[in-house]
Amino acid sequence: MLRRRGGLIRAAATTAVVAGTAGAVRHRQEQRYAAKDQQAYEAQMYEQQQAAAAAPPPAAAAPVGGGSDLAGQIQQLANLKAQGVLSDEEFEAAKAKLLAG
Repeated sequence: MLRRRGGLIRAAATTAVVAGTAGAVRHRQEQRYAAKDQQAYEAQMYEQQQAAAAAPPPAAAAPVGGGSDLAGQIQQLANLKAQGVLSDEEFEAAKAKLLAG
């Protein structure tokens, strides 16, 4: 009878060790999967930010009626200057050309 008890205690201890090891391995795998998911998410966000930064600004709508809207054209030039597309000299030259024409 004593042997049997020792066998039961040993079996219970072995089962506990195996279960604990399996739990630890599973936890570690979940951490790795979570880290990979986080890296993939961050890479996707970075790509979206780069695509948004590289996208050209939306074009301004043409004036209604097909006529030349001088104030609207000057405003477009001012927007380009504010965005850094035009220098001060280029802005002034383009504005002078619109006013002369």
